[in-house]
Amino acid sequence: MAKWTIYHNPRCTKSREALQLLRERNIEPKVVEYLKEVPTDREMEMLLMKLGIRADGLLRKQEAIFKKKFKGLELNDHEWVKVMREYPQLIERPVVVKDHKAVIGRPIDNVVDLIDQA
Repeated sequence: MAKWTIYHNPRCTKSREALQLLRERNIEPKVVEYLKEVPTDREMEMLLMKLGIRADGLLRKQEAIFKKKFKGLELNDHEWVKVMREYPQLIERPVVVKDHKAVIGRPIDNVVDLIDQA
């Protein structure tokens, strides 16, 4: 049986849609409200590996705090992870994990594809 996790922000429409989709498909994921339970460095690094992206690919670059403090900076993955841990609102959402694979749930079709994978 697959192990599912969603990194969730209940105030985000897309995040709520992804959680609802999982539940409609009879999948009850572990829900991590990452703004309250900020992932550790190791958890972030594992998440990036499962996503198959660099850390800056998980950043919400349109957030005011990003534009004010980080726009134009060239940091390595470890440094971006530290930034996201300090400012978890910069983490793209939702992130849905199935075992050893993860997707960013924007668009929602990414989550559908993850569900449909055998």
